Amino acid sequence: MTTSQQRILEPDGRLVGEAPALSDEQQKTLFVHMSRVRVLDERMLKLQRAGRVGFVGTAKGLEAAIIGSAFALERRDWLWSGLREGGAAVMRGLPLGEYIAQMYCNANDTAKGRQMCNHFQHKGSNYPSWSSVIGTQIPHGVGAAYAAKLRGSGEVHAIYFGDGATSSNGFHSGMNFAGVWKAPCIFVCVDNGWAISVCNREQTAAESFADKAAAYGFPGVEVDGNDVLACYRECKRALDRARAGDGPTLVVLKTYRMLGHSSSDDPTKYRDQTEVDAWAARDPMDRYERYLLAKKVLQPGERERIEQALTAEIDAEIHRQEAAPPMALKTLVEDVYADVPRHLRRQYNAFITVAERLGHAQKGDGAFPL
Repeated sequence: MTTSQQRILEPDGRLVGEAPALSDEQQKTLFVHMSRVRVLDERMLKLQRAGRVGFVGTAKGLEAAIIGSAFALERRDWLWSGLREGGAAVMRGLPLGEYIAQMYCNANDTAKGRQMCNHFQHKGSNYPSWSSVIGTQIPHGVGAAYAAKLRGSGEVHAIYFGDGATSSNGFHSGMNFAGVWKAPCIFVCVDNGWAISVCNREQTAAESFADKAAAYGFPGVEVDGNDVLACYRECKRALDRARAGDGPTLVVLKTYRMLGHSSSDDPTKYRDQTEVDAWAARDPMDRYERYLLAKKVLQPGERERIEQALTAEIDAEIHRQEAAPPMALKTLVEDVYADVPRHLRRQYNAFITVAERLGHAQKGDGAFPL
């Protein structure tokens, strides 16, 4: 089985397919959100290299896939993240201050320091906290989608994951249940070429990951993941199909991770620079900028002005979050019980005694996991 790849924009920005019905303002907004992802990633990676935050999973090269697909979601829909969708969460309502606070795990971190940094969540925009365990969000998202079907709420659940997650048990069980139940969800596989150091060609013998949908009774489509308009259009079609009661779709966004799997990874150990250079020539930001310039939606030099404004906004928030105090120690025993029970009070008081005698724990220099 061979799945043809959907494309609207050529790498040089020429229109070669049917463009979605987006206004000039919406098309420019897409570009601003893509730019925010890139600027925010660059800032966070520099902070990690300086030892000011602990872990970053960058999305350079994936901006079209992440933002284009999530731009199609309605406010009531849910986004189940695989790793790099934090920028989409910001676009959908996650406050920038909460994003950066979670990177520092400070007193403003709504996860209260209980998640490793770069693991975002936001109730207000239907963005559950994601897990580093590969593929676990897939059956969770399917179950939530089935509950939405039973309630008749009309929401659709977009479940994101990377190409490596297609080898997980969660992928196969989630796809199977979604097909049987006709759950109102879409599966968004961000195929960025590498599952850490495992090439996608070693993940499957199928021509495309999209072909896997046939085994579970619903359609699969492969999209040029560096084409933001194609990502939006195909995810919008899949969301409309799910909302109409016709069941799920597997949407595979074929793109490329330009940097390491995470800030702990050295991709030069397992991939050739010529491959990286070839994908750099297909940069999604450059492609979309050429299209918008030709349409006069963007003016020459406007990209730089957008990036400067975003940098100033992000830097101001970084300064605010760096000045915030650490998470209060009492949060260790909060939230599970309405009143802290005696055994936890006893343990907490013993902990405070040790901390006062020996000093509070300090940041270490140990390596973070991949």
